[in-house]
Amino acid sequence: MAARAKGTGPAKRPRGPAKPKAPAKPKAPAAPKAPAAPPGVPAATDAAAGPAGQPPAALRLAAAAQVIEAVGLCVAAAFGAISTADGKSSQAASGVALTVFAVAVAVGIALIAAALAKARPWSRTPTALTQLLVIIGGIALLDGDRPEWGVPALLLAATCLAGLLTPASLRALNRPPVKSP
Repeated sequence: MAARAKGTGPAKRPRGPAKPKAPAKPKAPAAPKAPAAPPGVPAATDAAAGPAGQPPAALRLAAAAQVIEAVGLCVAAAFGAISTADGKSSQAASGVALTVFAVAVAVGIALIAAALAKARPWSRTPTALTQLLVIIGGIALLDGDRPEWGVPALLLAATCLAGLLTPASLRALNRPPVKSP
């Protein structure tokens, strides 16, 4: 191979104006990682939690109990509508109003149950208050010699509250802490 003389190689092209560089995008902060368990200590797991992205089983049970309560309220509204249509209501307008109110409350309870099944943090308080009202209603039904309605209401309220207050459900319904800037 022969050595080339300086400047005899291929000609370099002149460079044009430099293109402006796009500003660098700020990187999103990395999600905080859970601290690793020390060697020999098993990692903490939530046995009651469902597959990734699923709320705990106890929370789903509480939501199911609340849906059953909503269905029961619809059944009671249907009995009220039948009684009103048969003329057993003292005033037809009040019978219709109570029936419509019962259906509206049942729809509201079903919506709260759907939010509870999705582990929405805001659903905890309305669920607990609903169960308090169901307990009061169940006791009133027992006092009014209606155990066929009062006992199931109390059992559903107890089931819903038990599912709502398990540690796994409470963790699922907790809001993440607010980070100050």
